[in-house]
Amino acid sequence: MKKVQKLQLPLQTLSLVVGFMVWVLLSSLMSFIKQDISLTAGQISFVTAIPVILGSILRIPLGFYTNRFGARGLFVLSLIFLVLPVGYLGMAKNFIDLIISGLFLGIGGAVFSVGVTSLPKYYPKEKHGFVNGIYGVGNIGTAITSFGAPIIAGMFGWRVAVWTFIIPLVLFALLNFLLGDRHEPRVETSLKQQVLGVYRNNKLWFLSIFYFLTFGAFVALTVYLPNFLVSEFQLSEVDAGLRTAGFIALCTALRPVGGWLGDKLNPFKVLMVVFGGLTVSGVLLSFSPTITLYTIGSLSVAVFAGIGNGTIFKLVPLYFTKQAGIVNGIVAAMGGLGGFFPPIILTFVFDLSGHYAIGFMALSQFALASLIIIIWMYYTDKLNLSNYIVNNAGQGILVTDEKGKITKINRAFQQITGYSEEEVLGQNPNILSSGKQEQHFYTEMWNQLQEKEIWQGKITNKRKTGELYTQWLSISVLKDGGENITNYVGVFSELHK
Repeated sequence: MKKVQKLQLPLQTLSLVVGFMVWVLLSSLMSFIKQDISLTAGQISFVTAIPVILGSILRIPLGFYTNRFGARGLFVLSLIFLVLPVGYLGMAKNFIDLIISGLFLGIGGAVFSVGVTSLPKYYPKEKHGFVNGIYGVGNIGTAITSFGAPIIAGMFGWRVAVWTFIIPLVLFALLNFLLGDRHEPRVETSLKQQVLGVYRNNKLWFLSIFYFLTFGAFVALTVYLPNFLVSEFQLSEVDAGLRTAGFIALCTALRPVGGWLGDKLNPFKVLMVVFGGLTVSGVLLSFSPTITLYTIGSLSVAVFAGIGNGTIFKLVPLYFTKQAGIVNGIVAAMGGLGGFFPPIILTFVFDLSGHYAIGFMALSQFALASLIIIIWMYYTDKLNLSNYIVNNAGQGILVTDEKGKITKINRAFQQITGYSEEEVLGQNPNILSSGKQEQHFYTEMWNQLQEKEIWQGKITNKRKTGELYTQWLSISVLKDGGENITNYVGVFSELHK
């Protein structure tokens, strides 16, 4: 059993490699296909983007059904089914044939949800980021096709090059059938229950936006670069394929690095760097008239998108333990869709303006918006943690403003004093006064607070019921950067006789 489980990471990663190999067949061979089938620039953009549609939408049910039935069956069925559109593409005669085959080639991209849902079941949480990063190395399949398919097409024709990919599909369908884990842990929660449990959570949609940007940038440039480099910079098909493969290889190699960084460091801070870097990269691509500058801009996208792709899936199990399957599917689907629109938008912008600057500037602004969101999430999470600690502390806590009006209390305060939050907010703490302390007691207390910014001691106070009790009270002064008092914080515990 343990031997089978250890095989799952390499088996599923290699299966993803094969899926991604066939996912980008159209874009990798488009420079050859358009010589045989007459296509307009708009049709080329649409054909190369079409595999992304099903490759994105199907990620949601595949993530869910992986939890229900296991990765073994999903990989076997997906890889065997892909034989049909690959075979059909090799016989394509017109634009419609390319659209039909390309649509179903999208299944090759959809299988990403299978492993990213299955593999974390075999590892502790502190390794989930790195494991999903290793699995994400399956993206290298797009590099293999971008580099290898044009070489085969140059030697034997693009149709033979397409049919060649049937061999790895059949091989890995068989390997999954023989070596896949038949006893993978299952999650039986219904699809409706899982969706209802997550769709109102803003973290789901923020993560989806982030992956829409990082993985979308990867897919978009993978699809866009081969034909763009040939038409815009007059490179040969093989040279364009080699450069695209370099982009893919760099982005893919950095994915496990992103996962590892998410495990070892604060993933929010890692994503701040990622989105800051993508913001600058988008600006650079907007003003890159030479192949050198364009190469630098593209490779910087590869670096930051690769790290971001690995880090984002560290956050999914962090926020969604019981609904990881459906959430992985939704987030992955949004990432896939992020690769569908950019090539079409870039072509549309070029037709209108004669250049691509506006399209790439949109990437920069989208990355900047994501940077703002991740900063907000980071500080919101810190605030939520602070609130959780305060509310669940065993000691009573009250916070006042600089004028001594109560602004916050916790549960222990309510349990000890009997006062609810509504009854004390905006009030002076003297509503708790028992009258047992003389005025000089409070005078000494405030003098010490002014001198040392902290006071501790015994004090007798009164509950809401009128009952007197003794507590140990500690008061601290909070100041802003300008040394101005902003709050007083009192922490107390009841002293029992």
